[in-house]
Amino acid sequence: MKRFLSMVAMTTALVVALTACGGSSTQPAAEGAGDSASAEPVIIKLGTTVNEQDSFQIAAEKFKELVAEKTNGAYEIEIYPNGSLGDERTMLESMQMGTLDMGIITSGPFVNFIPEMGVLDMPFLFPDNASAYKVLDGEIGQGLLDEFEGANLKGLAYAERGFRNLTNNVKPVTSAADLNGLKIRVMENEVYISTFESLGVNAVPMAWSEALTALQQHTIDGQENPVNVIHSFKLWESQKYLTMTRHAYASAIITMSLQKFNALPEDVQVAFKEAAQEAAEYERQWVADNEASQLEDIKANGVEVVENPDIESFKAAVQPTYDKYGEQYADLIAQIQDALSK
Repeated sequence: MKRFLSMVAMTTALVVALTACGGSSTQPAAEGAGDSASAEPVIIKLGTTVNEQDSFQIAAEKFKELVAEKTNGAYEIEIYPNGSLGDERTMLESMQMGTLDMGIITSGPFVNFIPEMGVLDMPFLFPDNASAYKVLDGEIGQGLLDEFEGANLKGLAYAERGFRNLTNNVKPVTSAADLNGLKIRVMENEVYISTFESLGVNAVPMAWSEALTALQQHTIDGQENPVNVIHSFKLWESQKYLTMTRHAYASAIITMSLQKFNALPEDVQVAFKEAAQEAAEYERQWVADNEASQLEDIKANGVEVVENPDIESFKAAVQPTYDKYGEQYADLIAQIQDALSK
């Protein structure tokens, strides 16, 4: 009997010891912003189509930092640049299906998922950055983000792609007439296509990854993008001329799978939205602080820059786009104009 009781005591002690040693390995991943940071963080994958020198990377890294801070390390953002998770349309489709958590996506592709977003692509809609921020950060911009849920997406905040400008490898462009016949890559967006067709351009819609190859191979003459994109992708290697048309302002929307967002605890949802807005504003300032030096670097690499083209000729030439889409976006255009007049 004594031998039996001794064995029981030894067995009990062993169980207690094993439980004490192994208890930490069975803890679930942190689920809320207030949970212990000692647990393994929840990984959130965020994709972009740009390289590590682009402003989207700046926004993504700031967002990652802020999410870690606001959730006490319970959530970790993993950044996948260079289109490693697909082009922008593919990433949006993946987010809809819940197979991708997040992306920072140029505003252009959204019209294919949320038709109302096309209003932001209308040419010469915003006169300057401050006007764009006033609209996007206000009721109109939030109302557009609310429409994302109908497409199984969650729009968190508007970061910045910037005012778009034209490059080509054929000739200097000083007025709208100079564009006639040029073969220009545009985003896969009906408003952009209409705008450039109005300018007499042979508009070629294609994904950015394909456009880079086409520019290098000279199967297209040019493209249109903000200064920071032209600089980060060293487009001087294929483009000889830059015209500062500022023909459209493009936002960059920090977007999440609605399925993934709804699965987050409420406090974490708040943390993600706050982090996205703060990261967006941080990235906008970075773009503003760096544009002048980037433009000088572009010039230093042999690109001829037309800084003061005949903008009125461009505005007159794109009027058919307003004729075509004016009725469709009439209410939103009126709201934007009213907001900017105050």
